[in-house]
Amino acid sequence: MYAQTARTTASRSRDRMSYDRDTAHAVLDEAYHCALGFTVDGEPRVLPTLHVRIGDTLYLHGSTGSRPLLAARDGGLPVCVAVTLLDGLVYARSQFHHSANYRSVIAHGTAHLVTDPDERARVCTALVEKTATGRAADSRPPSRRELAETAVLALPLMEVSVRARDGGVRDEPTDLDLPHWAGVVPLRLTAGLPEPDTGVSTAVPAYLQPARSPWHEPVPLHGGYVRLEPLDLSHADELFAATADPEVWRHLGRRQPVDAAELTVAIGDYLTARHRGEQVPWVQRCAATGAVIGTTSYYEIDPERRSVAIGHTFLGRPWWRTAINTEAKLLLLARAFDELGAVRVLWHTDIRNERSQRAIERLGAHREGVLRMHRLRPDNSWRDTVQYSMTIDEWPNAQVKLRERLRAKATVAG
Repeated sequence: MYAQTARTTASRSRDRMSYDRDTAHAVLDEAYHCALGFTVDGEPRVLPTLHVRIGDTLYLHGSTGSRPLLAARDGGLPVCVAVTLLDGLVYARSQFHHSANYRSVIAHGTAHLVTDPDERARVCTALVEKTATGRAADSRPPSRRELAETAVLALPLMEVSVRARDGGVRDEPTDLDLPHWAGVVPLRLTAGLPEPDTGVSTAVPAYLQPARSPWHEPVPLHGGYVRLEPLDLSHADELFAATADPEVWRHLGRRQPVDAAELTVAIGDYLTARHRGEQVPWVQRCAATGAVIGTTSYYEIDPERRSVAIGHTFLGRPWWRTAINTEAKLLLLARAFDELGAVRVLWHTDIRNERSQRAIERLGAHREGVLRMHRLRPDNSWRDTVQYSMTIDEWPNAQVKLRERLRAKATVAG
């Protein structure tokens, strides 16, 4: 526990106060930034800045040219640091009782400038690691010049208080019958889809990807003819070149892209859907040449019902009716049934796309019916969708036949 002092004792709502060390540390560690308050020449100043806690010291990031850092050189700088996490908005029947759920930490003390180069380097590494575990090893460390331009304040955590509110609405009893909606809207900070900088060709690292169940992970799948790898924006140029044929796009859910930039937008949509847990997209590579030749996905992913659909597939025309297409489906089916424990795999295709329907039937799938006016085509006409499925009971026989087809294609190719 932190010792309660005059500066950390609340004058009202004392039931919301805490001095628990672990609770305070948890708030400081979860938050990415803080407000640093101080005075310069008798004038109040508040600066937003990054922070990281190491043990019982809070380190604050700054520039060697900033006023608080300059003031901290001689004897330290009296500061007050505030960190707040907003957890929800509380809507009461009365305006007076509207509130917020939150967790906040206030720390008082004297901050000192960190002058030891090794300590400053450790803090800079800790700040980077706070953004994502593993990031420090996946980025260039600061140079001597950069370290010289970086200032770090160290604030010993001694006078610390936690203030928090949780729970629901606290209306007056006389207001409970008023005809107004009341309740709590939870809020949380969530990471969006990573947006690569211009010229970046490296795939988004795993530590920036949301934690997913195995059903939502595009694990690499390797066969003798095709490799399935996680789809990425860097695949756009090769994928555009491989699929630049109107026949490839004739029955797909989006119009043919006019250039690689437009295909990049389409890939971005797939990756956004993956980030939301709605799709698992792969790029297809020819195992012999390594060339990007198409893409395919899981979608309608339902681990609870142990069901998944295969689709959003487009493949360069030279590879149609080859072992590549057969093996890609075999890899996806084996992953679904044998690794994920699926009991049902689905396919959907445009009722006009007879070629696709025959291809799905050759996999051993069964036609279940037609979903009328199911989706809009790129020309805004309504599409009737043919739905196929394969169940776990049908998979063993279908797998044998698919492997026989692959061996037959290999014999013909040889």
